Amino acid sequence: MTRVRLSVAERRGELLRAAVEQIEARGVAAVRIADVASALGVSNALVLYHFSTKERLVAAAFRHAAEGDLAQLRKLLGRRTSALRRLRSAVRWYAPTGQAKGWRLWIEGWAAALREPALREVTRDLDRQWKAAITEVIAEGVAAGEFHCPDPHGTALRLTALLDGLAVQLTSYADAVPRARAQEWVDELLVRELGLQPVGSTGS
Repeated sequence: MTRVRLSVAERRGELLRAAVEQIEARGVAAVRIADVASALGVSNALVLYHFSTKERLVAAAFRHAAEGDLAQLRKLLGRRTSALRRLRSAVRWYAPTGQAKGWRLWIEGWAAALREPALREVTRDLDRQWKAAITEVIAEGVAAGEFHCPDPHGTALRLTALLDGLAVQLTSYADAVPRARAQEWVDELLVRELGLQPVGSTGS
């Protein structure tokens, strides 16, 4: 069967999607260029032509995996509604109980980034983008008088630290934390950080 000739961008996209699947299945340490090539029925040389090393392929695969989630995050935060509604919507989507990225993939990435500079730079950049987006919507809410927060950046840091930590627990250890309780903790943090009425309380 003759393979369809793809453009450079299409071929890179195909390779990156295959790399993400192989990383999810095998882990960063175990995945090989040959695994990605075999999954698509192409040569190792073709994969290396586009990415030159396994390290660059893995870093590019993680960035590719995050682009869709970052686009969704910006879509949620860009809606024409209150800053608080946008923030809560984004947090519920991103939380390990929500519909965001595959947390197993990212736990793999964080661990591998300790030893791989190219991957570390990618994960650091993606982390900065997420925190910057959350900081911005919190600052908008403060400016609009929706809630009080003297340090939007610090709140964004503490919020993401809780979400990431819960993701590790829920992904790595079965039944470590009930999912409903994890969501309660996230809601409670928002209440404390923004000076809100507790969810379900009178006047909320």
